Amino acid sequence: MSEVVERLRDVVEGPVFAPADEGFAAEVAGFNLAARHTPEVAVGITSEADAVAVVRTAADSGTPLRVLATGHGSARSIDGGVLVTTSRMSKVTVDGRIAHIEAGCRWAEVVAAAAEHGLAPITGASDAVGCIGYTLGGGLGPLSRTYGISSDWARGFRVVTGTGEVVTANADENADLFWALRGGKGGLGLVTSMDFELVELSTLYGGSLFFGADDIESVLTTWLEWTRTVPETVNSSVAILRLPPLDAIPEPLQGKTTLTVRYAFVGDPAEGERLFQPIRDAGTAVLGGIGEMPASDIALIHNDPRDPLPAWDRAVLLNEVDADFAGTFLDVAGPDRQLPLIAVEIRHLGGAMHRDVPEGSAVGGRGAAYSLAIIGVPDPNLFAEVLPTAVDGVLGPLAGWISAEMTVNFAGSFSVPGVYEACWPAETFARLGDVRATYDPDKLFPFGPA
Repeated sequence: MSEVVERLRDVVEGPVFAPADEGFAAEVAGFNLAARHTPEVAVGITSEADAVAVVRTAADSGTPLRVLATGHGSARSIDGGVLVTTSRMSKVTVDGRIAHIEAGCRWAEVVAAAAEHGLAPITGASDAVGCIGYTLGGGLGPLSRTYGISSDWARGFRVVTGTGEVVTANADENADLFWALRGGKGGLGLVTSMDFELVELSTLYGGSLFFGADDIESVLTTWLEWTRTVPETVNSSVAILRLPPLDAIPEPLQGKTTLTVRYAFVGDPAEGERLFQPIRDAGTAVLGGIGEMPASDIALIHNDPRDPLPAWDRAVLLNEVDADFAGTFLDVAGPDRQLPLIAVEIRHLGGAMHRDVPEGSAVGGRGAAYSLAIIGVPDPNLFAEVLPTAVDGVLGPLAGWISAEMTVNFAGSFSVPGVYEACWPAETFARLGDVRATYDPDKLFPFGPA
């Protein structure tokens, strides 16, 4: 491997780190501190030329290559091979309604650049997530019922294939690869940039409210019934939070079990307030606010953590729920249960998410009505046995509502048997295999549970 390291240092402008080098640990550290990456060499690319050089070097030596995307990165540990980091490629430019986004950009950078033009990208809940990795998996965000899956707005990619060739993938060039990159996630090459269409949006009506434990049943049941009739302009989620008694948490929530409702409405603020009123009436909020806000502040609705931490989560998609769902859900995850879980979140899906782009995409899970995500206490000592057992206890009684569909960005490390295959319909899964074989015939870019 030392020969590969030396060759990389000769052909790559960015830094090349062997495991014994100072700076190696920082280079391979990701958002999830429980995922410890131990590649044989880490390469911090600075340009598309660097990307070509590292791919060709890895291909010539038969060394597998993985990408540690900027943002939340990999949910599983990466061992061996070449690890490419993209954080030094963070330029974003806006031309008309198209944002040209380099491989290392996070959504916060795109949101800020777009806001200068009264525009906004259709992003995920956290603006600290990397744009490319998120979009390759489709992407369900706080405006997706209104505007669709995030990858529906991707208009083209620049990709270094497994043979070291640079190609453009869009609706007119390499359309099969373009189809796969919108939802197929990995094993398709090293993406160096993306063109992403922005929407005209400078403000929205949204925010979040927190309710005490005594109001959880009333607010949750009201929300579930309310989601049956709201228009596509309404986007929302609820989460039961079990918060520790830490000073960093607002005093009314410290050490408490609470329910938060997140809301984002696109349209007239008065109509947004009218539509949200049933949720206000279902309980007494102890914290938070809903009102008109700059679209550039959309990440404040979920207010996800921005700093690295050990993370363990599991998610499923849900079909339509019925009158029995709320009672069963509260029985297994409500405030009376003692669980080692920080958050149990239900997102309302549907609307524009259900409609694929005219030319088609590889996104899985479009037919689901809700998602259910469970985040465990960030203590790695619990990750192997305690949290999986606790989550099985939550999901087991809910099995009748769990969809057979999945979406790859919610699939984590693929540790649950069958979850990888469930991320796409069978026909899509097979077609993705064909596209991967075309653009990465020697399987330089490992992807999947193996």
